[in-house]
Amino acid sequence: MKIRLLALAAVASSALLAGCSGNSALEQSVADMSSKVDSLSNQVSALQGDVADVAAASALAYDEAARANERIDNMAQSYTK
Repeated sequence: MKIRLLALAAVASSALLAGCSGNSALEQSVADMSSKVDSLSNQVSALQGDVADVAAASALAYDEAARANERIDNMAQSYTK
């Protein structure tokens, strides 16, 4: 009876050790995914900065176009038939 119990304990402990050894691949996969997420987060931050720069340039161009249109309108009003 003790031999069966000892054999069962040996099988259970070897199965437990085998299950723990498979986690290294999972841990490596999680580490790879974490590095990819960090990289993508950095890219998103850079793109958000670029979008803010483009929005500022667009607003500046819009204001300049409005000012030019106002000058043209004023020039057209000064002419009479």
